[in-house]
Amino acid sequence: MVEPRRLLLIFFLSTLLIAYSNANVKEIQEDIEEGDEEVKVGVQKAQGVTYDARSLIINGKRELLFSGAIHYPRSTPDMWPDLIKKAKQGGINTIETYVFWNGHEPVEGQYNFEGEFDLVKFIKLIHEHKLYAVVRIGPFVQGEWNHGGIPYWLREVPGIIFRSDNEPFKKHMKRFVTMIVDKLRQENLFAPQGGPIILAQIENEYNTIQRAFREKGDSYVQWAGKLALSLNANVPWIMCKQRDAPGPIINTCNGRHCGDTFYGPNKRNKPLLWTENWTAQYRVFGDPPSQRSAEDLAYSVARFFSKNGSMVNYYMYHGGTNFGRTSASFTTTRYYDEGPLDEFGLQREPKWGHLKDVHRALSLCKRALFWGVPTTLKLGPDQQAIVWQQPGTSACAAFLSNNNTRLAQHVNFRGQDIRLPARSISILPDCKTVVFNTQLVTTQHNARNFVRSEIANKNFNWEMYREVPPVGLGFKFDVPFELFNLTKDTSDYAWYTTSLLLGRRDLPMKKNVRPVLRVASLGHGLHAYVNGEYAGSAHGSKVEKSFVFQRAVSLKEGENHIALLGYLVGLPDSGAYMEKRFAGPRSITILGLNTGTLDITENGWGHQVEIDGEKKKLFTEEGSKSVQWTKPDQGGPLTWYKGYFDAPEGDNPVAIVMTGMGKGMVWINGRSIGRYWNNYLSPLKKPTQSEYHIPRAYLKPKNLIVLLEEEEGNPKDVHIVTVNRDTICSAVSEIHPPSPRLFETKNGRLQPKVNDLKPGAELICPGKKQIVAVEFASYGDPFGACGAYFIGNCTAPESKQVVETYCLGKSSCQIPLDSIHFSDQNDACTHLRKTLAVQVKCA
Repeated sequence: MVEPRRLLLIFFLSTLLIAYSNANVKEIQEDIEEGDEEVKVGVQKAQGVTYDARSLIINGKRELLFSGAIHYPRSTPDMWPDLIKKAKQGGINTIETYVFWNGHEPVEGQYNFEGEFDLVKFIKLIHEHKLYAVVRIGPFVQGEWNHGGIPYWLREVPGIIFRSDNEPFKKHMKRFVTMIVDKLRQENLFAPQGGPIILAQIENEYNTIQRAFREKGDSYVQWAGKLALSLNANVPWIMCKQRDAPGPIINTCNGRHCGDTFYGPNKRNKPLLWTENWTAQYRVFGDPPSQRSAEDLAYSVARFFSKNGSMVNYYMYHGGTNFGRTSASFTTTRYYDEGPLDEFGLQREPKWGHLKDVHRALSLCKRALFWGVPTTLKLGPDQQAIVWQQPGTSACAAFLSNNNTRLAQHVNFRGQDIRLPARSISILPDCKTVVFNTQLVTTQHNARNFVRSEIANKNFNWEMYREVPPVGLGFKFDVPFELFNLTKDTSDYAWYTTSLLLGRRDLPMKKNVRPVLRVASLGHGLHAYVNGEYAGSAHGSKVEKSFVFQRAVSLKEGENHIALLGYLVGLPDSGAYMEKRFAGPRSITILGLNTGTLDITENGWGHQVEIDGEKKKLFTEEGSKSVQWTKPDQGGPLTWYKGYFDAPEGDNPVAIVMTGMGKGMVWINGRSIGRYWNNYLSPLKKPTQSEYHIPRAYLKPKNLIVLLEEEEGNPKDVHIVTVNRDTICSAVSEIHPPSPRLFETKNGRLQPKVNDLKPGAELICPGKKQIVAVEFASYGDPFGACGAYFIGNCTAPESKQVVETYCLGKSSCQIPLDSIHFSDQNDACTHLRKTLAVQVKCA
């Protein structure tokens, strides 16, 4: 055993030398941002990845890192190249991903690196696009992923305590992490080998539970750090939200505003890195929509980099889909759909474009940020300037902020009167020219459309097969078995059955009095049957998993059969002692009998994991032949529905709209696209998610679709749609600054790429489409949002005509604001700074 003092000395010495072996990643660096001047750090013999208090140093060059989280198993491999390409086009130079232990080792010792779990292929694609990579190995990842990425079988290792100084857990964690690092090294994927990986992460947000383990938590952090350093990956390691990250391991920030909330690195020689800038908020069933504006995101990024930050990672840049049963407790199938790339991989505007602009604006400041000295100037009660000036040179960058959340303010900076919108930051890469303001969006907007497919919904006919509740199951136990331990993460469902004899005198004498079945459960939900009749269902929530089911039921003289179908909606993904979480019925009673309340918890229960249709694999072509399908009725519980549809027209993404359904799962050609839950309504009285992604990779010319409906939904209104963002818009005012894309730096000086920097609207159709219609145009004081613009008090009559002249029939167009004029007679807004709002249709 290494003495604690000696271990600390090793870590201390490690902080003095964090240089790693040879690398040749020059090709990546040169392609990151065309036109950027290199920011080299002297002459270094050692190439690879190092760091100091200012930034990472990659192959002897400092980098501002704009990273986007894309999790490889949350999209299909055929989507990966397009996602990475679009991220790069959005100014991203780094892709971050977790590594998912339970996906790679679902059974102890049996590894899976195929299909959507082909980690090596994903990292190589990042390299092919000349981007950097960050791998967050964990192996606990949380990430709203089933069981936080920890394989279920690990729960059954004797004496195990997850994420603690516990020998069984450390043994398996060390084995898996070592295997992943070795695999990546064998493929030459670390930066010193010429690969893209510049950072690796061990553990994940451990500070949030560390105190629960007392000294075992403290020693575990030290052990995890030592493990990481011993693997010789030869890139820096990080621990997010870990104040006591040991030795040279960099502690990083997760949150929405790390420029103001991060306490900073725990040692002065470590850089400020932001591993999770949440682009919205993940959603659980029962949630209302999650929002985070592009303006707020851009503000947070500008703030962080102005205060010595050098890396931001958007969590998520593309959230994707929780296929099958991969989502954590109550988490929706759609994941972080509000990211710059939505669930379908389409650019969500203006978030994608506005972040691209802030990346460009910050890149124009690179020299001053890396070599300048910062000073902070107070410009007003809520206004300040952070100025980075390189002594003895003209290199200067300024960040002017207005922290008043309600009112715009004018400030005087170096002799200029500059208007700052409420709660915004203006970036001046030469301390003179405003090239970007976080609150003023110059990029286009868009709206998502779900278009009913004519081909897929033609001759769409359903057949049904209804499950029969079992009676007298085997695997007897005195009390109902705990649900996690019973299902072992092989299914969401398990049956519990029992029977009881009742005499005539046990039953209520009055006809208007019925007994009540009460089930107290630890989660997540259940369906109840009494004597073959459906009695109803109940469920918990993400916040409170436990619930009580109570329903009046019909009992009879003689033998009565009770069948409970317990179900799960994913395993927990966070918190201490995850291996000790429980679910399922804990107390079962019958109230209202003449003989009083009858506790049948210890009545003796039979058990069965999976429902009959799962065992028969009714969701496959072969399995579907094992039962007799009939024409659908008005709907009922535990019903399977089967149909066929042709692949939709075109190449746009595909989804299924689950109108009229309750809760269950969808399979396409035998592959589960995830859980649906349409009748769990948000406080807005709407489903949290209604459309479910069907990857094009799952489709054939003719496709088998199978639905499992747990409750009483009817599929008659279910339909297939294609998805596009062909409605594009722009809203630009006379006070908008020019786009930072119109500037470049040459010989250390900022200069425009074009002569005309006056504001204008810019529209670009996705793909190879063209603008076929101008749906709205108003120059005046329009209001609303893309997809729902309205004319205000004044508008130039020629607005639409001018936009049509500039845009119709083109794939992209630019409309100068000064191309539209008011006459003296029709200008009802003489003293107003006017806005041009445009909405067009691409096809």
